[in-house]
Amino acid sequence: MAITIIGSGAIGGVLGAYLVRAGEEVAFCDIAADHVEKINEAGLTIEGPEETFTIHGKAYTPQQLVERNEPLGIVFLCVKAHHTEAALKPFIPLLANDAQVVSLQNGLCERQISKMIGAERTIGCFVNFSADYLEPGRILYGGVASLYLGELDGTVSNRVLRLKEILKSWGPAEVTGNIWGYLWGKLSYAGLLYATALVDETMAAVVRKKDLRGMLMELCSEILETAAKEGVSPLGFDDWDPALVYPRALRNEEKLAVQLDKLAERMASNKKTKSGIWRDLAVRKRKTEVDAQLVPILEIAESHEVAAPLLNALIKAIKEIETGERQMSWNNLYELKAIYESLPEKAS
Repeated sequence: MAITIIGSGAIGGVLGAYLVRAGEEVAFCDIAADHVEKINEAGLTIEGPEETFTIHGKAYTPQQLVERNEPLGIVFLCVKAHHTEAALKPFIPLLANDAQVVSLQNGLCERQISKMIGAERTIGCFVNFSADYLEPGRILYGGVASLYLGELDGTVSNRVLRLKEILKSWGPAEVTGNIWGYLWGKLSYAGLLYATALVDETMAAVVRKKDLRGMLMELCSEILETAAKEGVSPLGFDDWDPALVYPRALRNEEKLAVQLDKLAERMASNKKTKSGIWRDLAVRKRKTEVDAQLVPILEIAESHEVAAPLLNALIKAIKEIETGERQMSWNNLYELKAIYESLPEKAS
């Protein structure tokens, strides 16, 4: 079955390139016409830590793909979370009854996708490798990291197992019966990444600031407490382990410090030393995914009466950087630290 990649920038471009190289039939789709043109004319180049290679494939703008008017079977949705509805909606009439739309995105996009096309055509995916769109036809790849596929109801289906086999040409894809656990685990990590984007520094430099770690872990705990109220057990990946962070009362500070040191080392060794959030703010001068990623968590937290003052302040700071009202600075992180130090001690 042919694979259509909607959003062929960073994540979609990397996966699509590896699949094409392995002989899979792939149609790239992207809203950036110059990127589409470059792929069609000169190919798509992936620059990774271990290799750089170029593949030649077929690419379309959304309008061109709609006009092609061919049924879509397997779809990898790789657009920014806040573009989910706009990116998927034009292709709904083309989706086969047994179509599989895989959300290779950040946040809880599976909830939105399943409302649009049905849970039976939606597959959850947790993806943690880093990549950056550099220019038309050229993508920077940070290297192999975790990728988990899962049905929304927790079953392990044949179609998910087949997708795992297809993605082995990229790397260590796995199947899970707890995709929501991975998605919420990543959301807790996303809170940390958004915090690192408050300053024009590497991710590792922020995580290595030991005087900020208490605040950073409380920020992540607000997200993990919200997940617990949703009945989800967040899972860890790579060098991020939510179980060392939350519940707060069970936290072993020594073990957590060792793990954060490991995480900082991983961040420092990655070809991409700053987050995609930082790149959106500092380089591309565009809105981040905060409205589709962190704001829904805040809304869910409020529905469970979970206090999330650090998450609230982080969202506000990111939005102010987006509009130019605030500049990246260490002061932003120390403002969050001041809020943290004013909080009553939590035992949960």
